[in-house]
Amino acid sequence: MYPSRFSYEAPRELDEALGLLREHGDEAKVLAGGQSLVPLMKLRFAAPALLVDINNLPGLDHHEVDDAGNLHVGALCRHVTLERSDLLRDTQPTMAAAAPLIADPIVRNRGTLVGSLCHADPQGDWASVVLALDGSIVAAGPGGRRSIPAREFVLGPFQNALAPDEIAVEAVIPAPRGTPSGGYLKLERRVGDFATVGVAVAVDTTPDGRVGRAGIALTGVGGATIECADAAAALVGGPLTAETIEEAATLAAAAARPKSDHRGSAAYKRHMVHTFVVRALEGTTR
Repeated sequence: MYPSRFSYEAPRELDEALGLLREHGDEAKVLAGGQSLVPLMKLRFAAPALLVDINNLPGLDHHEVDDAGNLHVGALCRHVTLERSDLLRDTQPTMAAAAPLIADPIVRNRGTLVGSLCHADPQGDWASVVLALDGSIVAAGPGGRRSIPAREFVLGPFQNALAPDEIAVEAVIPAPRGTPSGGYLKLERRVGDFATVGVAVAVDTTPDGRVGRAGIALTGVGGATIECADAAAALVGGPLTAETIEEAATLAAAAARPKSDHRGSAAYKRHMVHTFVVRALEGTTR
């Protein structure tokens, strides 16, 4: 099927792109990687009157750490760049674990982390990773820039907190509070598939072996990405032990809201959440 008729603009300055969004409102859609938007348009599930292609905008393809240790990932930074990044391997192990599991190589060559967050698919991988890391999204609009915490950015299935005249220009991951560890584990029917269950775990450990900060978030087991605040809180303040790991896994499984479908029963998916949390946390102690 072919998409509905639409207009196309490729601005070269951010203000020009924002002006187009302001003029056309809900009828306009931003195109970065297009790995979600274009298939939806071809199926006519999405029919924007205008595509605003931001690939010519300067300064949005970065991923870098600032002086305070915070990681900034620009709106045009591709999945493949993060997959191959030495910076991520050295500073953000949870993101480094997730990057090779995003879709397939064709999608990773073009798709973007920020675009994935904006798409707000409940089975999208990056949202749980950024949520577990207590990240935020920076939106640019007519009134300047604002930072939106990841837990407030996804409002529901395929719904985000951006205003019609705003563009998400980068994601920001705060500096670790100690030695970072963690991972992302994903159950998929075949390589490149959406997650049946995805679990992101991030742990920062103090020099004396205590957990200073923890984050756990789930993909694919609810109508939106799920933050497991109680599970993460069970880890903070002491060392990782078999008892605290089991408690966190049990609380994370309880926070999941899966439904039985062709991919598996709700009970099976909860069991996988528990199993993945245990595996990820045990991996941080080795």
